[in-house]
Amino acid sequence: MIENRIADRLAIGELMSGWIHRDRQQWDELAGLFHEDATLTILWFSGSARDFIDGSRRLSGGPLRNKHFIGSPAIEFAGDRAFVETNVILLADHLDSGLGATIHNRFLDRVRRDDGVWRIAHRDSVYDLGGFTYPFGVDGAEHIDAEALSRRHPREYAALAYLLERSGVPVTGTYPTRFSDRERTILESGHAWLDGK
Repeated sequence: MIENRIADRLAIGELMSGWIHRDRQQWDELAGLFHEDATLTILWFSGSARDFIDGSRRLSGGPLRNKHFIGSPAIEFAGDRAFVETNVILLADHLDSGLGATIHNRFLDRVRRDDGVWRIAHRDSVYDLGGFTYPFGVDGAEHIDAEALSRRHPREYAALAYLLERSGVPVTGTYPTRFSDRERTILESGHAWLDGK
């Protein structure tokens, strides 16, 4: 059993690091990370993994570029199910505005093994902290109304929301942040799913 779990941990670790396919615009490989009926909710999207990949493809030609650094996952197992928490650092660069952002978030994933293969069944993202960066210096960046921005979005992801909206991608609603009620709900429902409830 220990050997099986070592193999499972390695497989799930590779599944988490497979997010690099999004950064590299490798859409078929990205689709392979998810079950056919998989769903996810992140800052700019909530719905099926298939529609998310289509949306990512459309965004790939725009002014917003990004890169993800993926940490080692913390994994809880129950048979052919796993609940996985993975630290992520997102670096974003908006070509037209002179602005960038660094966002620290966590993926909270429900992962399921079917026919011997682990894939993501559902992904949520919790936003821990973040802010603007200035790749070409503050003088070259457009002005931000920080007060207005803080009224519209929590500080943890306000910079990324601004860059998305600057790229024509609306960010509506409120998304989970560290220690929030939304995060607790995701954790509780994830553990209930892990227990088969």
